[in-house]
Amino acid sequence: MNQRLRVMTYNAHSCVGTDGVLDHERIAAVIAEHDPDIVALQELDQARLRSGRIDQAAQIAEHLKMRFHFHPALRVQEEMYGDAILSKWPLEVRHAGKLPTVDAWLAFEPRGALWVTAQCGEHQVQVINTHLGLSGREREAQAQALLGVDWLGHAACQQRVVFCGDLNALPCSAVHRAFRRVLRDAARHVKASRRASFPSRFPLLRLDYIFVSPDINVLSVHPVRTPLARLASDHLPVIADLELN
Repeated sequence: MNQRLRVMTYNAHSCVGTDGVLDHERIAAVIAEHDPDIVALQELDQARLRSGRIDQAAQIAEHLKMRFHFHPALRVQEEMYGDAILSKWPLEVRHAGKLPTVDAWLAFEPRGALWVTAQCGEHQVQVINTHLGLSGREREAQAQALLGVDWLGHAACQQRVVFCGDLNALPCSAVHRAFRRVLRDAARHVKASRRASFPSRFPLLRLDYIFVSPDINVLSVHPVRTPLARLASDHLPVIADLELN
């Protein structure tokens, strides 16, 4: 039996909106309005002074009644910052770790990735969430790591794969081409008049992506351009409706 799956990728900007207001409930409301099965979130705080010491991933997941796993790319004593995957379905963490960096002036922030297996009905889906760096050389090194045997090249990550996140790279980039050698850019397989997701108020750039393995059908892909989404973060969330054979 085929299984429908709605996936969202969303850079939450530590839940600080374009109005400068810190509000994790707005992020949860944007997500809830579109009822995704799986959400890949980037730029979340946990126990950080700047965001009131709360666990943003846990708070958002609680609002949505979803399971979640959080992986800190940055840890300074008790303060953490990183990425999370939320799901309506049971989750099992397969791998979580840091990505390589380079000696470059834009490579000032640690980056990481999170891989979970989601049990979506009768199907297991491998979901990887990441947020790549600002330096071009750094992104290329991180892409090669993600294509290696610890991540997308792993034997357990060859079927029903959803790879998503903020790649900080354009569709014409070497990073994008590297991932397209093994996965399909979901937005390129459907008619989509709008693809840009950044900045949220006046989207000009496409930085947020959902890639899938060839055995997953892509039904639709679009950025969420509601007034609340334009306000809640500096990125728009991107949604893909998929079908698992």
